[in-house]
Amino acid sequence: MNPALETLKERGFLQQCTDVEALSGLMDQGPVTFYVGCDPTFHSLHIGHMVPFFAFRHLMSYGHRGIALIGGGTARIGDPSGKTEMRKMLSYEDLDRNADSISAQLDRFLGFNEKTALTDNNKNWLASLNYIDFLRDIGRHFSVNRMLSFEAYRMRMETGLSFIEFNYQLLQSYDFLELYRRHGCRLQIGGDDQWGNIVAGMELIRRVEGAEAFGLTFPLVTTSDGKKMGKTEKGALFLDPAITSPYDFFQYWRNVTDQDVLRFLLMFTFLPAEECRALVAPGKNVNEAKERLAYEITALIHGAAEADKALAGAKAAFGGGGDKSAMPTAELPRARFEAGYPVLDLFVDAGLASSKSEARRLVQQGGAVVVDKAWGDEKAPVGPEFLDAEGELVLRAGKKRFVRVVSS
Repeated sequence: MNPALETLKERGFLQQCTDVEALSGLMDQGPVTFYVGCDPTFHSLHIGHMVPFFAFRHLMSYGHRGIALIGGGTARIGDPSGKTEMRKMLSYEDLDRNADSISAQLDRFLGFNEKTALTDNNKNWLASLNYIDFLRDIGRHFSVNRMLSFEAYRMRMETGLSFIEFNYQLLQSYDFLELYRRHGCRLQIGGDDQWGNIVAGMELIRRVEGAEAFGLTFPLVTTSDGKKMGKTEKGALFLDPAITSPYDFFQYWRNVTDQDVLRFLLMFTFLPAEECRALVAPGKNVNEAKERLAYEITALIHGAAEADKALAGAKAAFGGGGDKSAMPTAELPRARFEAGYPVLDLFVDAGLASSKSEARRLVQQGGAVVVDKAWGDEKAPVGPEFLDAEGELVLRAGKKRFVRVVSS
């Protein structure tokens, strides 16, 4: 097997390939141009979107040429794959803003140099399509029976598939054809839920251009307990630090289960595979491996400076030294403590509970901790005696969520 594909296989990326032997042979002949698409349905990617882009960087490291395709055109319709209902329609202006934001995130991760890594937007060719010509030239190559055999459409037939969504596979296939014509693209990569769309595009290139193209998919990553990877108590693990802070991002990876550490080290870092395995070898401290995982991926997404701060904040929160100023911080009036800060209000104001009822449950279950003291009385206020010499205290919700409170 070609070394690039061998690396993807070793690190857990390979799920399905349309013809792995032929693709391996093509890669042996020289650099292959490939692409992965991403629709700008929100202004930030989350970690689940990033699996193909980690693979993108591995392929780049072997000299192959990648295209990150922003779906400014396809997002106007919405992909039914993996969805139980139709996506909310966004304005074209919102989609353009989202596309710019996502492109900037990918540029920071991939480094678009227009040689081995470039980006494009499919609205450049989809927005001006003539519908009659498109049906005549492209639609005639698609079998409805064949389309309905794919899992994405079969699932949606049970809940209702709109005609506009039914066109999505044609448009994504046309993307592959356009990228083949414009850039010589021979390979599409993506999550395994895109298998049907990828195969359709590959077949369209064969029918229209008489050329061989390939598809390669990656597993949809879940944690060892079957949950969707990257889901937190606050929702998805977004790359935008305004939604998911670098500290919370770090803590997610620091708190993964022991069973997931090696798999995530291989997929979400660029440490050599041998080093990943050595970190979790028998006799090793698995918490050190988790800390290394958290640091490496936080540095990749947010930069080394933010990873250093998150690491220092985590050490401070969990009693291992470190810099308390790097912890998530809430500034609250000292006068509230002087008057006796109602503990339920305190946890809500500090951002550790979304409502008083949630704070009350936290107290009743023994999960509300004020300066290492489990708070058992929801009516007892928190006074100024809990503030240290700098006018600070640390709150904890459960075992893993900390906030440094600074009074002013």
